[in-house]
Amino acid sequence: PGLHGVAVDVADAAGVENAAARAIEALGGVDILVTSAAITGPNMTTWNYTVEDWQKVIDININGVFYCNKALVPHMLERNYGRIVNIASIAGKEGNPNASAYSTSKAAVIGLTKSLGKELAKTKVTVNCVTPAAVRTAIFKQMSQEHIDFMLSKIPMARFGEVEEVAALICWIASEECSFTTAAVFDVSGGRATY
Repeated sequence: PGLHGVAVDVADAAGVENAAARAIEALGGVDILVTSAAITGPNMTTWNYTVEDWQKVIDININGVFYCNKALVPHMLERNYGRIVNIASIAGKEGNPNASAYSTSKAAVIGLTKSLGKELAKTKVTVNCVTPAAVRTAIFKQMSQEHIDFMLSKIPMARFGEVEEVAALICWIASEECSFTTAAVFDVSGGRATY
């Protein structure tokens, strides 16, 4: 047991199933799932999006989350324990202009989290999500400077979040201490969240 990496294309349902089985075998079981794979897609108006660009964002950002959750929930139910933390975004709650595919996909992650969390509420498997505002990570390389500036302008604390701030919240949500919360949305937004 310990740290074990398995590379997988989260947009490939069969690949995710295979990776989950390999992880379970290598680790002797999986108690925690954090789904964080995502892309922004192009920064442009909705009507200028190509179908291919739209589909790629949806395939990775929401279908990938669904495939990962679907692959590991039965295993967690067998073990009578599990913590699932899906990473959404404040964009999924508010919608960002020129980022409709990303915003839509993250809203879908919130909906999936709420539905699955309620389906599993009488078990010891919890499902929650985190909705960060902008955090300076490699995903910024996919965005225009104009979009980055827009996101910063929406944060009352007037700064981007730090990876460590988001990670600390994820660690608590994934812990045994977080046992009475499921189907919830946790904001890490520097005051941007309005609900």
